[in-house]
Amino acid sequence: MRPRRRSALLACLVVDAPGRPQQAILDELRRVILDGSVPPGTPIPLAEVAELFGVSQIPVREALKTLIGEGLVTHRSNSGYAVAQLTPQELREMYIVRETLEVAALAAAVANATDEDRAAVVAANEKLQRAIDDDDPVAYHRLSREFHLALTRPSRLHRLLRMLESAWNVTEPVQSMVHVSRADRVALHADHREMVEAFLAGDGERLRTLAEAHAQRLNTVIGKLSAETGLLSLPDISSPQ
Repeated sequence: MRPRRRSALLACLVVDAPGRPQQAILDELRRVILDGSVPPGTPIPLAEVAELFGVSQIPVREALKTLIGEGLVTHRSNSGYAVAQLTPQELREMYIVRETLEVAALAAAVANATDEDRAAVVAANEKLQRAIDDDDPVAYHRLSREFHLALTRPSRLHRLLRMLESAWNVTEPVQSMVHVSRADRVALHADHREMVEAFLAGDGERLRTLAEAHAQRLNTVIGKLSAETGLLSLPDISSPQ
């Protein structure tokens, strides 16, 4: 029998002291999954994670249950825990959820924006431009999220924003913008510039129209991922529809 390969996730976990509380274990597991350190489908060996943190399996199992509820981890009785892997259809659905929540927040964001909020949007867009100039897809992916949150945060619709953040988290293990072409990132960033102009002009209706067009472009770009990356799972055709 061939020995089991050590999960790549173990090398990414940072444990500053043994015996960490459950919340610290949860936070560290979530961090590793969300920052793209390990791809979807990566095994999460319960016993080895517990040993690494210097705890019993109970707090690790409870942390993993929380991450299952957040859509970041899956569990199967015959294969254990793993970083959640979406099907192409599930990924598209989550982008639709993100679009719907973001567009719903934009009118209020424009109406409520302060000078500080407008400066934050400009700064986020400038960081994105530097990522484009440097052809840094990892930075672009991370900063794209910062940009969209900067646009919606002034809405002060806190429950909606928490839902948007949760929906965004579900798509993060795929690291979509890392795997699309540079030309697609450039086109998406051109949309961002127009969105900034509408936001600064206080034109909520135009901003919503631009955001919807941006979402359509994004959906087209994301549709190219299914056959290219290996990060998405095939749908289970044996499951009832």
